[in-house]
Amino acid sequence: MKALIIEDESIAAQALETLIKETSPETEIIAVLQTIEESVEWFEENPMPDLVFMDIHLADGSSFAIFEKTEITCPIIFTTAYDEYALKAFEVNSIDYLLKPINKADLERALNKYKNFTAASEKTSLDGLLAQMNGLKKKYKTCFLIPERDKLIPLVTSNIAYFYIDTKTVKAIAMDGHTYYLNQTLDDIMAQLDPEQFFRANRQFIIARTSVKDMSVWFGNKLAINLFVSTPEKIIVSKARVGEFKSWFAE
Repeated sequence: MKALIIEDESIAAQALETLIKETSPETEIIAVLQTIEESVEWFEENPMPDLVFMDIHLADGSSFAIFEKTEITCPIIFTTAYDEYALKAFEVNSIDYLLKPINKADLERALNKYKNFTAASEKTSLDGLLAQMNGLKKKYKTCFLIPERDKLIPLVTSNIAYFYIDTKTVKAIAMDGHTYYLNQTLDDIMAQLDPEQFFRANRQFIIARTSVKDMSVWFGNKLAINLFVSTPEKIIVSKARVGEFKSWFAE
């Protein structure tokens, strides 16, 4: 297992790393980061780790800001000296919340949660594979019903260029540029879409294969995706996900 530590106090980071090695010798600590800016850059430039230990209070602000700037898909174990952020922690990928000073028993409990979490995820993936082998292919959404005044407007997915979140408002942009408003999260929407036709480019955008015009090499070996329809900002795919995007688009 590859783990990442985000902790701005070097003594606390060293203590946690020592405790992890004692509790789970097979765990490799691949990096120790101290700030929001450093963490965002790391996630943009590296493959996703298996697990992250994240302090809530960092030198340059709350670590929750990291989730607003980049996409983190792996489980998180939060560490903090305060307990008032517990509920907020579980709004993201948190599987546990450890209060400092962290003891071995609490860490073992958290790592057991992680093992149970990954085991359940592997079982879900296996069940999905077996279902496909048995011909039970998942049915994906072909149309969204958009409330507009006293009507429901049908928006077929084949006519959607991209989905975009703007100040907590999710919009679907049609191929003709018309904007529709949805009362769902991007995560919920992506779960309903055919992954062969739609790609989650980053935290702000889900794009349709048919809307992609071309791609440009961006700073730091990232990709800028250009669509046939105008977008409010550049659609950037991080370096760590460029290979995934190319495989999806060229399959």
